[in-house]
Amino acid sequence: MAEKKPKKSAKSSARRDAAGRGTDPARLRAILKGLDEAYPAATCALEHENAFQLLISTILSAQCTDDRVNKVTVTLFKTYPNAKAFAYANPAELEQDIRPTGFFRNKTKSIMGASKRIIEEFRGEVPKTMEELLTLPGVARKTANVVLGTAFGIASGVVVDTHVQRLAGRLDLTKNTDPKKIEQDLMQVIPKDRWILFSHQLIWHGRRVCQARKPKCIECNLERLCYSKDKTN
Repeated sequence: MAEKKPKKSAKSSARRDAAGRGTDPARLRAILKGLDEAYPAATCALEHENAFQLLISTILSAQCTDDRVNKVTVTLFKTYPNAKAFAYANPAELEQDIRPTGFFRNKTKSIMGASKRIIEEFRGEVPKTMEELLTLPGVARKTANVVLGTAFGIASGVVVDTHVQRLAGRLDLTKNTDPKKIEQDLMQVIPKDRWILFSHQLIWHGRRVCQARKPKCIECNLERLCYSKDKTN
């Protein structure tokens, strides 16, 4: 009598359905190799001197370009050199100081709230765990992953910004559109020791080559591995 094969759980089947058809191990290795060849030194574009500055810059980067954030923080961090300065700032003045980044009222509340909690709950130091970072106002998984990965070298997840979301779909590494689900899909197929660099590389590639409206496929060293419907000639 033939041995029955074990039934596959609904949970594991759902994961496979969510992941893209392009998650074959050989193809993934080729994608990672291509990214290494194109962006061996990719890193966070937000200019900062410490974990706290990176946290503030990342909060400011929501719905704003990194270039614009960097132009604002050049003077911002001189005016507000530490968490205490941000925590007890004049809200109206801080709003004007960060106004060019957009959504300045909400960002002011987040920055001041996060700074106060860092002082009151974490002795003035940016926490080093995902769970603690998520207790800070204005901090969700993307911001926490940026801080943990770039400032502390801790791979707690994959940064999923608009570039990573777009490229993960184009490369068929996920079928999901929700950032949290995309992150989970990527964490399943990308080696953990590559999570930090992989995020930076996809972001760089998204800015330079695989752009949203008109990807520069002719310049892309991953073109042969990509079968996105919106490829260009």
